[in-house]
Amino acid sequence: MNVDGSCPSCNRVVANTNINGSITSGNLDLKSLARGSNDEDVSVPWHFKLLVGALILYLSWRVVDLFR
Repeated sequence: MNVDGSCPSCNRVVANTNINGSITSGNLDLKSLARGSNDEDVSVPWHFKLLVGALILYLSWRVVDLFR
């Protein structure tokens, strides 16, 4: 982070700095940092969908095996 509180790669202001140039909990807005630069919805990664599908198949097989 630059001394003025901006990102060195994109020059976007991340947080306001105090007179010493350091970031404190009073001037850091975590909600705006978590939101990011755009408000578009981010899709779920494909490997997470694959793991959820595998879990559903596994649990379905366990239920079928329970009644055999």
